[in-house]
Amino acid sequence: MGNLGGPEIILILLVVFVFFGAKKIPEIAKGLGEGIREFRKAARDVQSEVEKETKKIDDTKL
Repeated sequence: MGNLGGPEIILILLVVFVFFGAKKIPEIAKGLGEGIREFRKAARDVQSEVEKETKKIDDTKL
């Protein structure tokens, strides 16, 4: 994919600022943070379920 350097990040931030304005940026960042948090939680839950089921299968083989 690409390597994002300083100029690219500044350009992206400038575009976001122009499109959404200064007042909307904190709301967008909050929503993005909550979305990432929910995704990580769901990933942990799925991993836990897989490990639990794998352990059940291993226990029945013994």
